[in-house]
Amino acid sequence: MDRNQQMLDLMALGPVIPVLVIEEADQAVPLAQALVAGGLRVLEVTLRTPVALECIARIAADVPDAIVGAGTVNRPIDADAARQSGAKFLVSPGSTAALLDEMDKTHLPYLAGAVTASEVLGLLERGLTALKFFPAEPAGGINYLKALAGPLPEIRFCPTGGIDLAKAKQYLALPNVPCVGGSWVVPKEALAAGDYARIETLAREAASLTP
Repeated sequence: MDRNQQMLDLMALGPVIPVLVIEEADQAVPLAQALVAGGLRVLEVTLRTPVALECIARIAADVPDAIVGAGTVNRPIDADAARQSGAKFLVSPGSTAALLDEMDKTHLPYLAGAVTASEVLGLLERGLTALKFFPAEPAGGINYLKALAGPLPEIRFCPTGGIDLAKAKQYLALPNVPCVGGSWVVPKEALAAGDYARIETLAREAASLTP
């Protein structure tokens, strides 16, 4: 199976991919366990903190039901570092030729970010139809994706950026949106307080959304 199809399959596993910013490595495993218990298996750990790669490694080792990936893959060097840490997929907010080449070398499925029709066409030339739409709300949101669906019906987007539960329902009603990415499932205050029961409840609510 090609990597693009693998990414499409991952996108179909749940309506929401939690976007995780983890400041303390000890939070990684209980957080992932709470999200999986709530029905969200595909998790994106962003490379925005010094402990992100360690968090990916811990989740990959200790939460077997989770499918953990690396987000905020901004530099070519990030791609292989994430792979070595145990990431099963990669997510980038945008794309350059050098970054795409390095993500290709990992042999992992990935979501490359795109906003404009030209960016989408450039990724389509590489055989990619599973893309990240970021930043979703500032870039035009639901109406923008509706417009792209006409000339680009084969593209499937995971919109991320400014999405909450209510907006997620609206995005998921679009035929070209099988899932959304969002951080609302893990409120900062809940994570800081170790309130994993609340996070599990929010994950269950998100997992019940219908694409």
